[in-house]
Amino acid sequence: MASLFRLLPWLRPWKPLAFTNTDFPRIAPNVKIEEEHFPDYMASRYYPVQIGQVLQDRYQIVGKLGFGAYSTVWLARDLPGRQHVALKLFITAESIGEHLDNELGMYRRIAQTKSSHPGRRSIRQLLDSFDIDGPDGSHRCLVHPPLWDSVDTLLHRNPIRRLPPQIISVVLNHVLLALDFLHTECQMIHTDIKADNIMLAIGDDSVFTAFEEDEFNDPSPRKVLDDGRSIYLSRQLRMPKYLGAPVLCDFGSAVLGDVEHREDVQPDIYRAPEVILGASWSYPIDIWNVACMVWTNFEGGGLFSGLDPEEQRYCGRTHIAEIMALLGPPPAEHVRDGRESHRFFMESSDVQKDIALPAPKSLQEREISLEGEDQRKFLAMMDRMLQWDPAKRASAKELAEDDWIKLYR
Repeated sequence: MASLFRLLPWLRPWKPLAFTNTDFPRIAPNVKIEEEHFPDYMASRYYPVQIGQVLQDRYQIVGKLGFGAYSTVWLARDLPGRQHVALKLFITAESIGEHLDNELGMYRRIAQTKSSHPGRRSIRQLLDSFDIDGPDGSHRCLVHPPLWDSVDTLLHRNPIRRLPPQIISVVLNHVLLALDFLHTECQMIHTDIKADNIMLAIGDDSVFTAFEEDEFNDPSPRKVLDDGRSIYLSRQLRMPKYLGAPVLCDFGSAVLGDVEHREDVQPDIYRAPEVILGASWSYPIDIWNVACMVWTNFEGGGLFSGLDPEEQRYCGRTHIAEIMALLGPPPAEHVRDGRESHRFFMESSDVQKDIALPAPKSLQEREISLEGEDQRKFLAMMDRMLQWDPAKRASAKELAEDDWIKLYR
């Protein structure tokens, strides 16, 4: 076996790297950085990651890629696998509850679905998962292939805050293929489709080597706490020479589609009308969600704001009024089915009198990026998604073959 390893060096596990450069910028203890800015931040909830340490005798931490209210994300070297991976390390399990098990359960359901559906390639893969004990509790870790920026980051790199149709159509095609796979093969509803949950794959491994070299030569700035913890600043991956396809991520809010749902889900301004009304909902809420997301990223502004003009916060009644201004009044049967409809409608099915309806304005009047046949096909596609009646919304499979998407293939 030893001679085989000598003949085939790619079979040998990588050796851990020694990150010995201590000449890193130190951040003052009174300066808040990264996850510390979250209102309910507590250092003890986060696993005390150290660059260079090896988790599970397998994954060596190289540097911090990002952070959130419930997790930090790290680039790591899979030593026996001889590849780079992204580790998503959650805060203590008792601080999150069932969210942890739900996300892992959904990834496992995807992995166990035996299908050659092309949409599988447009979903972020789970390579491994494990729990690790920290000083203040247990932490879940999910292991994924590393990805580059999200579509949201790509949007904010553009000074006009709009993505061109060539990019939008590619992103939309992959998201729809992913949803068709989830809906038809896995019986799952994503419920949380937004630009920062769609990321671009990396087709150039040299960015990981460059990341390591940067950490060797210019160690990440950090704050070292009295208990020995370090809070690092994130380091961005360099622009790859080759970008891969968009992939749909984050299944922490996903639900099974073969049971009745009436719970409150989705990002506020992307919520489908049946969700706002407390009516029964299913797979078509993802289609409505996609339409709203596409409009935001293509037109440079949201279809709906849901913003209460007096209280300056999201209000479901304002959102429903905005939908009515675009689509007209809802079908009476959908109003009757909604457990929250009494908050929005009188018996005559009009919005309550204390909410003023915005002036009606069609999608064509609001569309500013296209013209001619291009615009006609784009608006026709949007119309297939933005329907009061969920049954009248086109399916993900139908939309993946839409005429507007085909224009840019």
